[in-house]
Amino acid sequence: MGYLPRRGCAAAVWSDPSRAEPSRAEPSRAEPSRAEPRMPRRASGEVWLCDRFSYLCLKFTLITYSTLFWLIGGLVLSVGIYAEVERQKYKTLESAFLAPAIILILLGIVMFIVSFIGVLASLRDNLSLLKGFMFILVICLVIELIGGVVALIFRNQTIDFLNDNIRRGIKNYYDDLDFKNIMDFFQEQFKCCGGEDYKDWGKNQYHDCQSPGPLACGVPYTCCIRNKTDVINTMCGYRTINQERLSVRDVIYIRGCTNAVLIWFTDNYTIMAGVLLGILLPQFLGVLLSLLYVSRVEDFIYDCSDPDGLLQSSQKRGPESAGAGCCMCYPA
Repeated sequence: MGYLPRRGCAAAVWSDPSRAEPSRAEPSRAEPSRAEPRMPRRASGEVWLCDRFSYLCLKFTLITYSTLFWLIGGLVLSVGIYAEVERQKYKTLESAFLAPAIILILLGIVMFIVSFIGVLASLRDNLSLLKGFMFILVICLVIELIGGVVALIFRNQTIDFLNDNIRRGIKNYYDDLDFKNIMDFFQEQFKCCGGEDYKDWGKNQYHDCQSPGPLACGVPYTCCIRNKTDVINTMCGYRTINQERLSVRDVIYIRGCTNAVLIWFTDNYTIMAGVLLGILLPQFLGVLLSLLYVSRVEDFIYDCSDPDGLLQSSQKRGPESAGAGCCMCYPA
């Protein structure tokens, strides 16, 4: 009677080993065909810790950056409002030409609003606000760069524009205390007189050579050449406008303040480079931080929406977190 192997485990025991070998290899052949579950990025401990650390660092850095400039903007705005209130008490002009208070108020408003958007966006991880904050910084940076390039290309037109505005201010020199203080400061510090030259003071009604009074055909005392120890003589510039440059060069400064300031900028280019870096570098840093943080937030949103992610689907969330959005995906 021939031997017939039974079904079940006995068949595996009594069957020919050479015939059973393919059956043992079947799992190895079938293994590559199985679809292996894709491991999410956040399942790896090192990657998860790295992502979490970079996210927290960028978040707190951007919050600190935005909060700092938000407070500075509020301070500038407060100083500008206070200065404008004080200026209104003694204001006799309707023009706001070169009013430092107006400039401070506008600068403070822009800094306060833009920085507040940055603070809110970084706290709430709102992509729309983050991108808006970044685009506003980019626009401000581009406008400043374009303005600087245009001013350099059209240098002569820029100088003429400044001289014309200074002459407008000289007309109201004794009526606008803000402009008076600014002009006196520049004339004393840069050893200059007027915008283009000392003859610009003839535009003022009190210094016009056709006007009556002791100031006629003269310049303010801040244009006079004197030692710091000398007693201030307010009439030192008497009858100098109608004289030639060579005859008054030992009495008053004959160089205009526009050229004097430009020469100072040229001689102190290192200081100017530091000032430009101080203005542009913080804005560039804000753009870079925003760009990196937007990229990190988008990564977390992608991980949250991944069906194989660590949190998998939103079905595991309770009904109280249904409206929380992507913030539920961020590290605690």
